[in-house]
Amino acid sequence: MPKKEKVQEMFNHIAGDYDALNHIMSLNIDKSWRRKAIKRITGGLGHLEILDLACGTGDFSIAIAQKIKDCHITAADISEGMLAVMREKVDSLSLSDKITIETGDGENLRFPDCTFDRVTIAFGIRNFEDKGKGLREMLRVLRPGGRLVLLELSLPENRFMKWLFNLYFLHLLPRIGGRISGDKAAYNYLPASVVHFPKKTEFMNMMTAAGFRNVSHRALSAGICRMYVGEK
Repeated sequence: MPKKEKVQEMFNHIAGDYDALNHIMSLNIDKSWRRKAIKRITGGLGHLEILDLACGTGDFSIAIAQKIKDCHITAADISEGMLAVMREKVDSLSLSDKITIETGDGENLRFPDCTFDRVTIAFGIRNFEDKGKGLREMLRVLRPGGRLVLLELSLPENRFMKWLFNLYFLHLLPRIGGRISGDKAAYNYLPASVVHFPKKTEFMNMMTAAGFRNVSHRALSAGICRMYVGEK
């Protein structure tokens, strides 16, 4: 089975437990990372058309919609199970007028060129089968002057923090996640996907090769999370 189909199947399976596990395992630090990213999404324009890719259960889309008054978000993910959870959350918060939810593949976007002012993706690019193709698609659908804001987990560079990270993510997380969700394989895959994600310089070079300009990077929480920004 191709990686994309495996990832889709895995997230469909763990969708019901994903939110609770995600916040427990990140100690809710992920919320502060999203707040910092939203500051790079705002500014310079009136109404913003935003595409949130690999939106999962919708935490980033919802945070953007609640923070940015004049915007519309198109949220897309390949996992219908995750989107089902997101739809319930969006409806309960009365945000359906600001967020449109659809099944979508980030490597094969259905949108015409130059459709969006911003493209966002939080903790999803590492699951792409072809990251370079995904980045080129993100650039294509951005309007001139538009911006990509991307969050991804990463290995800290500090040796002690890296040791703690490896202990938790590679050894404790699969046990916790597997016990709660009943899918240990999924929680073996998730930390492994972080370990194998390109280092910051390599990923910035990938963004540049895809056509982004003014590419920048910021380490958050000692490098456990990294924010990448690029412009069209």
